[in-house]
Amino acid sequence: MAEAERIIGTPDSAGADETAAPDGTAAPEERPRGRRRIVALFVVAVLAYLLDLGSKMLVVAKLEGHEPIELIGDLLRLDAIRNPGAAFGMGEAFTIIFTCIAAAVIVVIIRLARKLYSLPWAIALGLLLGGALGNLTDRIFRSPGVFEGAVVDFIAPAHFAVFNLADSAIVCGGILIVLLSFRGLDPDGTVHKD
Repeated sequence: MAEAERIIGTPDSAGADETAAPDGTAAPEERPRGRRRIVALFVVAVLAYLLDLGSKMLVVAKLEGHEPIELIGDLLRLDAIRNPGAAFGMGEAFTIIFTCIAAAVIVVIIRLARKLYSLPWAIALGLLLGGALGNLTDRIFRSPGVFEGAVVDFIAPAHFAVFNLADSAIVCGGILIVLLSFRGLDPDGTVHKD
């Protein structure tokens, strides 16, 4: 996890000493700003998680075992499926590995959160955290068993894989991280030019 912190960058990296008090803690004016970013991260994560969880509960209750619902002709429909694998249904035999990866991602995000000083990064990491928690909940609590559960997918665009809101949150968070990285904005709020 220290390697992830080194790659992503944190206020403990070079240059953060200017804002530190003599005892090594952050200067008082820096603490609230960091707390607001952490709150933003967890608000985004909770919203993404609750939207995903609620949509899956609705899909299981109303759509599973029924005919798909066409929303936009043949272009988009709602079709409940259980996916034991990763994206695009790959790796069905490795459900427990995907569960461990999701748990590790959650731990890394939570560890990085305490050193977060960028609102865009807070939003991106919040989307990743909420999405990972949403799919991890399925893997832990859905059949066929603990750590082997199949994820409920239901958004079915034409000629594309079926996915859910957790997958959407993860993809949006990932795209935002790539954009922030290209712009040179680090999680600690600093901007670097490469």
